[in-house]
Amino acid sequence: MRVCIVPASPRPRVPASPRPRVPAFSTFLRSSLMSSFELVPGAPASPVILHVPHSSRRIPADVRPGIVLDDAALERELDHITDSHTAEISEAAAGLAGVTPWRFVNRASRLVVDPERFPDEREEMTAVGMGAVYTRTSHRQVLRADGTDPEPLIERYFRPYARAMSDAVADRLAATGRAVIIDVHSYPTEPLPYELHGEGPRPPVCLGTDGFHTPSELLAAAREAFARCGRTGLDSPFSGTYVPLDFYGKRREVGALMVEIRRDTYMTEPGGPAGPGLARLAESLAALVDAVSG
Repeated sequence: MRVCIVPASPRPRVPASPRPRVPAFSTFLRSSLMSSFELVPGAPASPVILHVPHSSRRIPADVRPGIVLDDAALERELDHITDSHTAEISEAAAGLAGVTPWRFVNRASRLVVDPERFPDEREEMTAVGMGAVYTRTSHRQVLRADGTDPEPLIERYFRPYARAMSDAVADRLAATGRAVIIDVHSYPTEPLPYELHGEGPRPPVCLGTDGFHTPSELLAAAREAFARCGRTGLDSPFSGTYVPLDFYGKRREVGALMVEIRRDTYMTEPGGPAGPGLARLAESLAALVDAVSG
């Protein structure tokens, strides 16, 4: 199950306009020691945020010693666990969309922290060593030593990410009266050993939903937009979507949908180059952005 809550303390082209207003926290993004996440501004009138949390392979030099894998094993793990090329799909879609969406992109690997996991006992993936700070790999091998304290990584990476994403949603609400989070992921053709719910269907495109934040019109728009990419499924093999806790279950103006793309539809697995399917997926994602931007 894709954990959807993070704690924190849409068709015509719009006319040319002044530089988009960027939230004040962008100063923090620019000054972050490793730029571990980035808000890429879109059109001022766009309510859409493309959220890309798992596309990066980057591990800071001072985080690397805490990972027990040798370099070759780490590269293999990154091949399996990274949602490769989803940042490129989102960037291409943003360029094609009639109203440019905002993009919130994690520039650090999920092996640093996973911003879509609970950092406490509420996280079901802790059972396989894959809470907010992973201690096991996708094949249930040791990634970090038992007894590793997750708090330094949570404090440095997880909490600033959660606050910034919450601020980005608040900014879209203030500017447009609503926000639409489209959470962009990919998943392997065959289940990996860490998956707790891998026995279900694995369609070309899985749409993850939330009963409060995924209205029927958003889901219908996604089904139509991705129809050309093959069959779409619902909440299998991953379910839920990402909504900052400040808004979860409280603000219906915050819509959310997860788009999980099966990797064989656009790339060589595991961790290989993208193929021609990437352009088709970018066009479909742009069509979804346009459908929910008006």
